[in-house]
Amino acid sequence: MSGVHDGATLRAALAEIAGDFSFTWTPGARALFAGLAPERFAALGHNPTALLSELTDDDLDRSLTPELGLRLERVQERLADERRRPTWWQGQQGPDDFLVAYFSAEFGLDESLPIYSGGLGILAGDHLKAASELGVPLVGVGLFYRRGYFRQRLDAEDRQVERYPRNDANRLPLTLVPMAPVVELADDAGNLVPVRLGVWRVQVGRVELYLLDTKVEGNPDWARDVTDTLYGGDRQNRLRQELVLGVGGVRVLRRLGLEPTVFHMNEGHSAFLQLERLRELVEEERLDPEHALARLHGSTVFTTHTPVPAGNEVFDPELVRRHLGPLVARCGLSWEELAALGQVEPGDERFGLTPFALRTSAHANGVSELHGAVSREMWHALWPDRPVDEVPITSITNGVHRRTWISDELEDLLGYAAPDFERARELSDEVLWEAHRGAKLRMLEFIARTRGAVGLDPDVLTIGFARRFATYKRAGLLLSQPERLARLLADESRPVQFLVAGKAHPADDGGKEMIRRVVDFARSPQAAGRVVFLEDYEMTLARRLVQGVDVWLNTPRRPMEASGTSGMKAGLNGVLNCSILDGWWAEGYAPNRGFAVDGGGVADTDDEQDAGDAEALFAVLERQVIPAYYERDANGLPALWIEMMRHSIAELGTEFGTIRMVTEYVERLYLPASRGAKRVASRA
Repeated sequence: MSGVHDGATLRAALAEIAGDFSFTWTPGARALFAGLAPERFAALGHNPTALLSELTDDDLDRSLTPELGLRLERVQERLADERRRPTWWQGQQGPDDFLVAYFSAEFGLDESLPIYSGGLGILAGDHLKAASELGVPLVGVGLFYRRGYFRQRLDAEDRQVERYPRNDANRLPLTLVPMAPVVELADDAGNLVPVRLGVWRVQVGRVELYLLDTKVEGNPDWARDVTDTLYGGDRQNRLRQELVLGVGGVRVLRRLGLEPTVFHMNEGHSAFLQLERLRELVEEERLDPEHALARLHGSTVFTTHTPVPAGNEVFDPELVRRHLGPLVARCGLSWEELAALGQVEPGDERFGLTPFALRTSAHANGVSELHGAVSREMWHALWPDRPVDEVPITSITNGVHRRTWISDELEDLLGYAAPDFERARELSDEVLWEAHRGAKLRMLEFIARTRGAVGLDPDVLTIGFARRFATYKRAGLLLSQPERLARLLADESRPVQFLVAGKAHPADDGGKEMIRRVVDFARSPQAAGRVVFLEDYEMTLARRLVQGVDVWLNTPRRPMEASGTSGMKAGLNGVLNCSILDGWWAEGYAPNRGFAVDGGGVADTDDEQDAGDAEALFAVLERQVIPAYYERDANGLPALWIEMMRHSIAELGTEFGTIRMVTEYVERLYLPASRGAKRVASRA
């Protein structure tokens, strides 16, 4: 055990690992901390830094066994190997000054840093991880929420209750950067006030993420609370958050001496970065507004993530003007010119972040092929003179960071440094089924220990449904035919059990009511103890579920699911998807690697579509999923099912990873944006 001989040196070695979020994808790293104090580690949200802050040197000295030393050495060797390994970017001979600034309102790196709410944040975290692996020059910019997103519990009436624990920066792997840039925000009386920003650095392998924070001494109380809660507060606070992210983020990068050649806005929340960049070009480089707009237009990538109206934020124009009027004037624009850039459609005076981002970005994309088509139709009004199919929104289908989400059992079989998912085709039925069963048993043990869900049978077909309880995701589709569902659950020869998890937005009463309905059914005699709602859905529980269930169920109302990356995580683990043909599954589905629920496309009304899709869902479960799982060969194995698992792992694991996704961003959007900006600059 190199250099580790007592509790103090063990602490130093563990702190180095905990200080870089590459521990989230390095085999054995997380287990090092879990092994020190399993129950305490779980209670601390699986936070290695917080755990080390609670353990004394004597505690660590007592933990220092030869076995721990060997496991520590293996993790250290793997981290060192990764740092030494040549990267994909090094072989690309890209521009020396190339740098991408990736802005997002949330980042889901790990449960221990709860500044994410769902798929958007997890995608952003996986994007950074893949950029690190590939060696792509990229810097992330986000917000540090002191209370993050909520933890969920159910009250005595089975209603969701939100709890917002504090994020203590001293118990997180964050480094305070010695600077305090200023952003001007309007107070409640409409007066612009200079608000100082704290800046925290987060290490994600080769990539650095900077999180901005308004809880800084000297700021007024209202300003200190701006970054308190993810998506929290009234409309004015949401606008203030987005100004801090966009305008403040650009100012932080400049103070750091970073000069990105490409700015990537992950959803519209950071769109105001374009105003600060415009101000720089007009005031500091003395460009006229027309040439300045062309410069920033050419160097910007914008990813739109949802066709759901609530995900495309709009603001009252007077509220925007109150905060941005002076900045707009410094950009050389009249208020009417700015308002036109954010106009959703003629006659609509609201200021939309998505239209503003689209009009100021030369490169825009949806997150699946279907979503790209939906987005072109949705935003056609911004380019009324073009045919719909020529609206300048392309698509790059999302992916997932495979090394974060792959099970230990499969990683052992496919390789840890760069899992070869094609190798799944060579695994015997016995080996592959045993690996899946191992992940399933670990999942059941985890949810029994952390959620109290006992009595679940590892031999029973287990279907997982876990996601945000947004209305369009239709968590209640199964409940629409309760008697039919009850028959599936009560079948003793071919039983089914359902694991359900998810949070509703605090303001979404419909989503909360759906959770209550699911829980009430789970507790009813009809459920026969085979439907379990798992409280407090977060990344650690998500990993267990996508690795351990047999089927991943997804029932969105087409075409509202832009992508749906949870199904990708399940698919790479050999968990078979059973989904509406929406989002990524419209591309990923094939009969030999999952199941399609096709209720006949888009109906005239939501009720008609829901009824058709519910009928199709039960038909697929009854006629395809359940028979395939319970059909066994002479060795007692579901041979057809296992063959589908092979295809799922080999094909979905290869096609839907963030390595492929980020490579596409570089080749199709980042490099063209970098070159295009330089061409515009040379003409100015």
